[in-house]
Amino acid sequence: MKALITGGAGFIGSHLAERLLAKGVEVYIIDDLSTGRLDNIEHIRSHPHFHLAVEDVRNETVMDRLVSECDVIYHLAAAVGVELIVKSPVETIERNILGTDVVLRLANRYLRKVLITSTSEIYGKSEAVPFKEDDDRVLGPTTKSRWSYSSSKAIDEFLALAYFKERKLETIIMRLFNTVGPRQTGRYGMVIPRFIQQALKGDPLTVYGDGQQVRCFTYVLDVVEAAINLMSTPLAVGQVYNVGNDRGITIESLAQKIIEKTGSSSTIEYVPYAKAYEEGFEDMRVRVPDLSKVKAAIDYQPRFHLDDILEFVIDHFKNPLD
Repeated sequence: MKALITGGAGFIGSHLAERLLAKGVEVYIIDDLSTGRLDNIEHIRSHPHFHLAVEDVRNETVMDRLVSECDVIYHLAAAVGVELIVKSPVETIERNILGTDVVLRLANRYLRKVLITSTSEIYGKSEAVPFKEDDDRVLGPTTKSRWSYSSSKAIDEFLALAYFKERKLETIIMRLFNTVGPRQTGRYGMVIPRFIQQALKGDPLTVYGDGQQVRCFTYVLDVVEAAINLMSTPLAVGQVYNVGNDRGITIESLAQKIIEKTGSSSTIEYVPYAKAYEEGFEDMRVRVPDLSKVKAAIDYQPRFHLDDILEFVIDHFKNPLD
């Protein structure tokens, strides 16, 4: 078996590559290193079944060769992080939509099975918690660039499902809910690594808004196993699945928990959304997945809970070379 991972030097992609290699899969990755890092894959670069292409997924010539050589595709390459999305909306839209277009066209050319990673942002401002895969989407106006990410990933989903329905291409969509773990950075606003780094330095933990927004955090290895299991499940083809953890916590409580676990003297600093991102920024108040569909498909159950996750990530920042 040969697998192609787009965005394979990223946080999730590198863990997926590592796990597939351990299963005896030959792994090809493509990453332009805009958000991915060579450090993430340094420990597997010498593996005889690992292959790296440093290139943009939108380069169709390179992608054609990679897709033709592989059996399955895990499409992870995308713009990531709210800060990047707000600051670079053109890049966000083009990277997501055009990159997925290339992947699906070439997968269709060579009849390769594709797993598309999508996002909980799809649900927008919906208050129908917990979110089910077929729930209506509720979005803000197009004048708010924050919603461009949700809309671009929705186009990715529409396109993948269209290829399945019209051209019988085997596609699977996985909507992720706040995946965290070692190798994730706070570079683009990811909250847990950002809070932990601030706490370890003794700096104030910057909580955006009033801190009462609720999020669920999923350990990266749970996500990786779900991706692999969905890819090997015939009944998953043509379906959309939430993948995450359904135990929520407010961001304020998360900050307090991290201060406690790190033994930090840090305080909490509340930063208005307008200062953190842009004037008029809109956020999702509660983001909790309904996991019944993915549980029925692959017996999915998150193995790691928030306390475990925080300990792993704190240890990673304290001992980065381990």
